[in-house]
Amino acid sequence: MNRVRILLATAGIAVLTGLWFAFTSPVDRLQGEFSRILNLHAPFMWVAFLAFGVTAFASIMWLIRRTSRWDRLAVSSVELGVVFTATGLFTGMVWGQAVWGRAWDWADPRMASTAVMFFVYIGYLALRRAIPDPEMRAKRSALLGAIAVIQVPLVYFSVNLFRSLHQTQSIRPDGATMPDEMLTALLVNFVAITFLYFALLVGRLHLARLEEASAAETARDPDAVTPPRLSEVKDV
Repeated sequence: MNRVRILLATAGIAVLTGLWFAFTSPVDRLQGEFSRILNLHAPFMWVAFLAFGVTAFASIMWLIRRTSRWDRLAVSSVELGVVFTATGLFTGMVWGQAVWGRAWDWADPRMASTAVMFFVYIGYLALRRAIPDPEMRAKRSALLGAIAVIQVPLVYFSVNLFRSLHQTQSIRPDGATMPDEMLTALLVNFVAITFLYFALLVGRLHLARLEEASAAETARDPDAVTPPRLSEVKDV
């Protein structure tokens, strides 16, 4: 538990450092102060892609090894990926409203494909809640987690494949399309948000292990006193 606290505290410092870089770096000449949103929006989406990639890897490993730790890793990473995707969508909508005059446009391939990806992984979490048997739940989740990752490259490259309100990638193999000061701020935030994901993932895995241990203890001792679920509580 101490390790989790240290990681979360370090991640908090990293995020604050990233924000300092974001608010002190130069701004885009056309977008003004709103260009600072890029320092959060892009890292949030990158970490969402990373989280779903980790889920795909863990899902494949579960199909090979059939051990619970891979299932824990898969679902924990999906939960964080959904949160980071939602945050990325929100910051993107704020940015779009300020720069394009519209918060959302279903005709935009990047927006539409990101929304589809978001709802697919929401469906992944719903699937897990709908299956009571642990083995069957892990198997079906692993199959979906391994297949759903195909959306990640489609979302990322959608700005190159189709005409879009979004510009193409700012960081490319042939160099960056922004000044060095802005690039530095963006890269610092990429590192900070990635570390935040790692710290949250370690914490979520620790909690998942505790939940599994509690469920196993309850299964061994069905007469043990456990707190009621919210759905079981009735008004008096």
